[in-house]
Amino acid sequence: MVQILDTTLREGEQTPGVYFYPHTKLAIAECLSALGVDIIEAGHPVVNKEIYSAVNMIVHADLRPKIGAHSRSLQSDVDFALECGVGFLGIFYCVSDERLTNVFKKDLGSAIEQITDVIKYAKSQKSDLLIRYTPEDTVRSQFKNVVKAATAAVKAGADIISIADTTGYMIPGVKGRSMYDYVKNLKDRLHKNKVHPKIEVHCHNDRGLALANTLDAYRAGADILDTTVLGLGERAGLTDLATLLTILAVDFKEKNSWDLKQLIPLYNLVSKFSRRNIPKNAPIVGEDVFTHCAGVHTQAAIQNPIHYQSFDPKVVGRESYIYVGPMSGSSSIKYMLEKVGCADLDERLVKELTFYVKERGKIGPTVDECEFLDIVNYIKLNNLRREMQRVNAP
Repeated sequence: MVQILDTTLREGEQTPGVYFYPHTKLAIAECLSALGVDIIEAGHPVVNKEIYSAVNMIVHADLRPKIGAHSRSLQSDVDFALECGVGFLGIFYCVSDERLTNVFKKDLGSAIEQITDVIKYAKSQKSDLLIRYTPEDTVRSQFKNVVKAATAAVKAGADIISIADTTGYMIPGVKGRSMYDYVKNLKDRLHKNKVHPKIEVHCHNDRGLALANTLDAYRAGADILDTTVLGLGERAGLTDLATLLTILAVDFKEKNSWDLKQLIPLYNLVSKFSRRNIPKNAPIVGEDVFTHCAGVHTQAAIQNPIHYQSFDPKVVGRESYIYVGPMSGSSSIKYMLEKVGCADLDERLVKELTFYVKERGKIGPTVDECEFLDIVNYIKLNNLRREMQRVNAP
């Protein structure tokens, strides 16, 4: 059974302009717990006192998921995280030749020694600590370096190796850039080295392929998948939580304890405090995603929504909605008349109503049920006025 690690509170806060106050982080963590994610990466405690305080608070909030912290390969970072009481620790260090030579001024052996020393130290301080090692920018690093560092990390006590597509480099189906192939190859090499860690993937969305690459990793046997709410994160962000969970549950029939009806409250909360609007056309959570507009679509959807929906929106606590506006046909108008309790409207007035709604819809915003009923009442009264004028005419 695949596990979900949500890093909205850590990577999500690296989105330019996004900052969550500690009380907001707790509220988001509680929503993530209600949704049923497995791991919440709550922050990097060494960064500042507020992050430290928030991680500590979330750890002691008695939530169902395991609460984790981010850490460089430094003992001081580990100490700050352990002081918070986390049960999960993500340690990272890049092992690409270019970064080792030009940034860290180290050879691979020295880098691995630093990585393993920190892992051993963390494990010695808390034996049941779940430790993840991430070779930063994994997929663009030399594969032999990744295998060597990952093998040493597991032998030192790491439980998880994360494949980080730090720049959104991977492309499904492209030789040398397939996340499916990478996961398969890394698992195979590590097993040959007689180490058997869980494999995690962390996919960035620079090319718009984070979701596709994460699903590729899932199909290849990855054990843990990273997400954020609204796909928040550095640059173009990460794999979106709602889209991934829904696909896994609906299309892959993944066994889980996720309550997908919690997605909308969670997304509304994060949207409010990140000051990032939920796009109207966002999959799963967008306002328009289960809305039917064009006449042909609405006529079919009224008979059976599955004609223009790939799954039942009730799965995620949503409902189908028929939009009335400039593209509406008589079926949409009659459907709305039934909804507002005016199904007995005279056919001549239905035609007049249809014309009026189509004209009104051209200028926006959407004609909702409340306004639709106002228009129906207007059409009725206007017709009554005309009838009275006709009767009283000399």
